[in-house]
Amino acid sequence: MLLLAAALVSSTTPAFAVTSAQKIAEARQVKTQIETLDARVELAGERYLVAADKHAKLLSEKRKAAARVAKAEKRLRQLQTHLDTRANDMYRTGPLGFLDVLMGAKSFDQFARNWDILKTLNASDANFIGETKDARAEAKSAHAELAVKEKAAASQQAVMSDNKKYVEGQLSERKAKLAGIESEVQALQASEEAARVARAAAWAAASSSSSGGGGGGNYPSPPIPANGSVVDFARSRLGCPYVWAAAGPGSFDCSGLTMWAYAKVGIHLSHSSGAQISEGYRVSRKDLQPGDLVFFGSPIHHVGMYVGGGKMIEAPYTGASVRIASMDRSDYAGACRPH
Repeated sequence: MLLLAAALVSSTTPAFAVTSAQKIAEARQVKTQIETLDARVELAGERYLVAADKHAKLLSEKRKAAARVAKAEKRLRQLQTHLDTRANDMYRTGPLGFLDVLMGAKSFDQFARNWDILKTLNASDANFIGETKDARAEAKSAHAELAVKEKAAASQQAVMSDNKKYVEGQLSERKAKLAGIESEVQALQASEEAARVARAAAWAAASSSSSGGGGGGNYPSPPIPANGSVVDFARSRLGCPYVWAAAGPGSFDCSGLTMWAYAKVGIHLSHSSGAQISEGYRVSRKDLQPGDLVFFGSPIHHVGMYVGGGKMIEAPYTGASVRIASMDRSDYAGACRPH
C-alpha cells in the first residue's frame, strides 16, 4: 500500500503527495524509535540473563551452605548428647567413682588395667569436648556463609526484577508506537531488507577475494572445523516467535536460540550474547563458515548464526520470529567458533 502510494505521487494532487511523504517520514521516524527500543530491550535482556546466571549459581551455593549448616548442627547434637550422658553418669557415680574403681582392684594387674581404662575415658571426654567446640564454631561459620549467600541471591533477584520491569515497560512503549502504523513500518522494513540483501551479496563477493578481516578484527584460522551441522537445528526453529529471555524449544531470544542449537551438538553456551563471544575461537569475517556465531552491538547485545552468503539465522526482536537475515549491519562486532 505504501509503495503504491509512493508510485502515484507524480500523478496525484500536491496535497496527496505531501500526505504520502509525511506518512513515509513518520513511518521512518517510528521505525528508528522502535529500533532504539529493541536495542534497549536487548541490553536489558542481557543484564537480566547475566543476573539470572549469577542467581542460579548463588542458589546452588546457598543450598551447599544450608547442607553444611545441617551437617554441623547434626554433629553438634550428637556430641552434646554424648557429653550430657557422660555428665549424668559422672553425677550418679559421684566424685569418688573413679577412685572406687581403682581401689576395688584385686591385683596390681587389675589396677593397671583399670587405670588405663580411666585414662582412655578421660582422654575421650577431652576429645569430645574439643570436638564439640569445633562443631559449634563450624555451625556458626556455616550460618554466616548461608546468610551471605542468601543476601547475595536476594540482591541478584532484585536486579532481575528491575530489568524485567524495564523490559516490560520498553515493550509496552514499543507496542504503543507501532499502533496504527504497522503496515508503513513493515513496508519500510521490507524495502530496507532488500537493500541489505543486495549489500550482503556484494560483501560476499568482495570478501571471497579479500585478505582483510572485513571488520570485527583479524584472527588466525581456528584450529577446529566449523560446526556446520548445528545450522540444521537452528533452521528447524525458523518461524518460532521471539520472546525475550526465552531459550526454546518454542520461542527464543537471540542468545537463547544459539544456546539451544549448540546444545543439540553437545556444546554448552551461556545464555548471553556478551558471554558467548568468548566461548569459542575468534574468527575473522573473511573466514566465516556456516555454524559460526556473529555478534553485534557495543556493548554486544545480539548474536546470530552464520549460514553462508552473508546471511545468518537470528531471533531478532519482539514481534518478529526466528528468520534468515542479512548480517550486513553497521554494528557488527565480531565472530567466534564455539567448541
